[in-house]
Amino acid sequence: MTDLSTGYRSSRSQRPEGINPFLPLLLLSAALVVWFGFQTYQLASESQQLTLLHAAQDAQVEAAGKVRASLDTVAAATARLADSGNVNARILVAELRRRGITINPTAATAATLK
Repeated sequence: MTDLSTGYRSSRSQRPEGINPFLPLLLLSAALVVWFGFQTYQLASESQQLTLLHAAQDAQVEAAGKVRASLDTVAAATARLADSGNVNARILVAELRRRGITINPTAATAATLK
């Protein structure tokens, strides 16, 4: 009810008659749906990019494995030379041991058999 002398509503009515909560709730729901859709799209896009990056690294990992296998083969051959009495090979193996690099001759021969 409106007081005619002041133009203000009385405190008897809590809510104006013309306001319906449906429209604000509809807008809020639509905003949430759009936000979740956007987030889903972003996550799917990032997942696809990560998959492509992972696939691009496969060739580099394979090449590194081949280099590692060839270095193991050379190291095993050097260790066999050192065991057979080659002075230069002994110096090289001793220097590698001093730097913390271990040579496993059996792993290199297994890698060459594959």
